[in-house]
Amino acid sequence: MILKYDVLVIGGGHAGCEAACACANMGASTCLVTMDMNKIAQMSCNPAVGGIAKGQIVREIDALGGQMGIVTDATAIQFRMLNRSKGPAVWSPRAQCDRGKFILKWREVLDNTPNLDIWQDQAEELLVEDNASETGKRVIGVRTIWGAELHAGCIVVTAGTFLNGLMHIGKKMVAGGRIAEPPVKHFTESICSHGIKSSRMKTGTPVRIDKRSVHFEDMERQDGEADFHQFSFTGNHRTLQQLPCWTCYTNRDVHNTLRSGLAESPLYNGQIQSIGPRYCPSIETKLVTFPDKDQHPLFLEPEGTDTNEMYLNGFSSSLPMEVQLEALKKIPALRDIKVYRPGYAIEYDFFDPTQLRHTLESKLIDGLFFAGQVNGTTGYEEAGGQGTLAGINAALKAGSAGSDTSAEKNFILKRDEAYIGVLIDDLVTKGVDEPYRMFTSRAEYRILLRQDDADARLTEKGYAIGLAKNDRYQWWLKKKYAIKDIELFCKNHHVRKDEINTALEQLGTTPLREGCKLEDLLGRPQLNIETLSNLIPELKEKIESIDERKEEIAEAAEIKIKYKGYIEREKMVAEKMHRLENIRIKGKFNYPSMYQLSTEARQKLQAIDPETLAQASRIPGVSPSDINVMLVIMGR
Repeated sequence: MILKYDVLVIGGGHAGCEAACACANMGASTCLVTMDMNKIAQMSCNPAVGGIAKGQIVREIDALGGQMGIVTDATAIQFRMLNRSKGPAVWSPRAQCDRGKFILKWREVLDNTPNLDIWQDQAEELLVEDNASETGKRVIGVRTIWGAELHAGCIVVTAGTFLNGLMHIGKKMVAGGRIAEPPVKHFTESICSHGIKSSRMKTGTPVRIDKRSVHFEDMERQDGEADFHQFSFTGNHRTLQQLPCWTCYTNRDVHNTLRSGLAESPLYNGQIQSIGPRYCPSIETKLVTFPDKDQHPLFLEPEGTDTNEMYLNGFSSSLPMEVQLEALKKIPALRDIKVYRPGYAIEYDFFDPTQLRHTLESKLIDGLFFAGQVNGTTGYEEAGGQGTLAGINAALKAGSAGSDTSAEKNFILKRDEAYIGVLIDDLVTKGVDEPYRMFTSRAEYRILLRQDDADARLTEKGYAIGLAKNDRYQWWLKKKYAIKDIELFCKNHHVRKDEINTALEQLGTTPLREGCKLEDLLGRPQLNIETLSNLIPELKEKIESIDERKEEIAEAAEIKIKYKGYIEREKMVAEKMHRLENIRIKGKFNYPSMYQLSTEARQKLQAIDPETLAQASRIPGVSPSDINVMLVIMGR
């Protein structure tokens, strides 16, 4: 049996779901191939979306016309805006989600997406043919374990941790892509037979606990926030019952018990050779890395509104199950603990992302795209961002130009346009030697990449390629004009000192010597737009006249006004870097013969073959002097 489509998406995880929706919503006939239709977008580890820099990625997906933000808001059972004590450049939304309802909501989205079919099966062989393209090869489809052939001009591989997945608990090893789910065999080998390089990575997940066995009186309650913030710029505010999380700590007795089992830990007995995520280490790694610490924080998080299952964040482990259980019982709140399953580690195949273009298309096989953990990343959000971009580019390559018939065939986000742009540029330029996780510190232009302005940066781009639909675009225009209206009001409205000085003194800020414009007051760190609206009736009236999401619009306007100087300065820096981005060098140098460059620079430039001089400057091992040499050779 042969089925034909414009695009195939292999894998129904977070990258695959976003890729499939992006392709289909842009008009490409799309088929999502997944092993289990009942585990679409499974939250394999933490039942949460967002976090530091990750929340910004989700808002960017939403601004482009993706789905993760809408699904998260619909299934959120706790929401928090992290880093509120710092500046808005690093504010990051995070939500606990109902794991079961998250899957059901994603399935509902997929089932109601035009141009999208789902095929429950497992890809086993990549079908490739020779052609006259730059690579000399192009994909034509896949063959599944059941013998079906699915043909398409573009394929997006989003197989997560399933490629030759191997799970570890103590000395016990079981093949699988996730607990109780089989691995995908042979597909890696089929891909690598065409010259693509693969390697191995490791990740892990914690024990799952029965909440009926927990002594919550010995834990600290952590409630969420109930204000206007959410993920989607257009979706409904969270509607599910909101639940608390709980915190506690390990102790010396816990650590001594865990140390007694280190000899049987797959991480330290030579059983696991691959590298795990630096920023989400297992509990045994914490003990070895920080031997002087007497305690480590743990966060007990609900899995849903209708289940007793809870997730113990901070206790990822692959130690023998009896060691895990014995150690947990040394924590007072968990002294009578019952568990559903222990923590485990998993090793899996990934493909070196330096083999990809910025579109996430392979440099070796035309029409083959990769997204998600198969590119060496970790996290649902990083996967979703890659899936969105890979899906967009696969649809464009397949001939779906969206609403703008002049749209280019490549859709690439720059480092000053989106965290997704930073993520992809880091992957294809620098590669990975451990699972990549996004942080705000990775973005040199994070003042421009705030969570509040993702729609300002990306919605018009999403609309131009046909992913963001007209209702989303019209809402953005309405919001843009409302923000501008508040900005102009604050710029022009004069405040007299006699009407506000008493209040300023009470708020701990210097009273006015003479009148000033409202925007000058708003620039003070002690004042915000909510406080000033309660003091200045005209400002309150202006905000109240907004008929939708007035708090979100007022906050966006306030940030633009308060941080205007910083924003403008960072834009100037980004513009200078754009000059290097505009200098295209691909195909202009024979790197092995350029002895003016360092040996390391020649090797790295030859391997990655950067598109622009700016990309070359970000390659580890390429120094500023190497860039200057290249400029001189080019006659600049």
